[in-house]
Amino acid sequence: MKKQHNIAKTTDKVMTILLYCVAVFFLLLLATFTLYILFKGFSGFDISLFGFNENGIGNQFFNTVYLVFLALLISVPIGVLAGIYMAEYSKQGPFSSFVRTCIETLSSLPSIVVGLFGYLVFVVMVHGRWNLMAGAMAVSILCLPLITTVTEDALRAVPDNYKEGSFAIGATHWQTILRVLLPACIPRIITGVILAAGRGFGEAAALLYTAGMSTDINWSNWNLTSPTCPLNPFRPGETLALHIWASRTEAVAPNAAQIADISSAVLIIMVFAFSIGSRIIGRFLSNRTTGNV
Repeated sequence: MKKQHNIAKTTDKVMTILLYCVAVFFLLLLATFTLYILFKGFSGFDISLFGFNENGIGNQFFNTVYLVFLALLISVPIGVLAGIYMAEYSKQGPFSSFVRTCIETLSSLPSIVVGLFGYLVFVVMVHGRWNLMAGAMAVSILCLPLITTVTEDALRAVPDNYKEGSFAIGATHWQTILRVLLPACIPRIITGVILAAGRGFGEAAALLYTAGMSTDINWSNWNLTSPTCPLNPFRPGETLALHIWASRTEAVAPNAAQIADISSAVLIIMVFAFSIGSRIIGRFLSNRTTGNV
């Protein structure tokens, strides 16, 4: 018995050390990759590359942020409501199993297939052209399964006494979800939104067929119906990910490699800034809703 106990303790220590080594390895890999991208991007830095003109990446930066904002505006409400339905209202049976299978299948679709679907449905079938809204809807399809699954898992992980206490004071099921369960799930839901946004920031294949590869913005034109208005969601808009791909494969400019490098560095900074900012906002909202302020 003592021998088995010693073997179990030794195995536990070995596996703990092994897992720590794996974690450190991935942290070092991430740090090395990030530092390499930032060094390549900002070596030989030229402030003109940040200009909002055809020689800078300012327009592509704005297009990336705007497209991700539109995609989250579509996918977050639908994904959260779908997660609420799957966790709180769906009964175990063939229909719920079918819906869950559809969600899992949707999450495994290659982005290029989603891009082709978006091109056929959001561009060809509506007799339109490449535009940011079509790209946002294609990206929202990629984000929906993740947000839905995270919301469902977060709701199921909330202790039962939260719900029982709410019911005990006379709250309805929907009031319990809205004022008790969701506030307790905000940090996890924010994590899902961050992961979804990260995919949106770096997406390129789905946007090749939907958002387009051109950008024509007039920053003095704020007429939403104009094709050159920055806030017009139905204009073509090249994102940073697409700009990196085009600069490395199609560009003939002498500084194309430098443009691709600085675009990669800016994209990395955007993802980190969004992740940190979202977590700060999520912690603030969680403290406000749980009374920890």
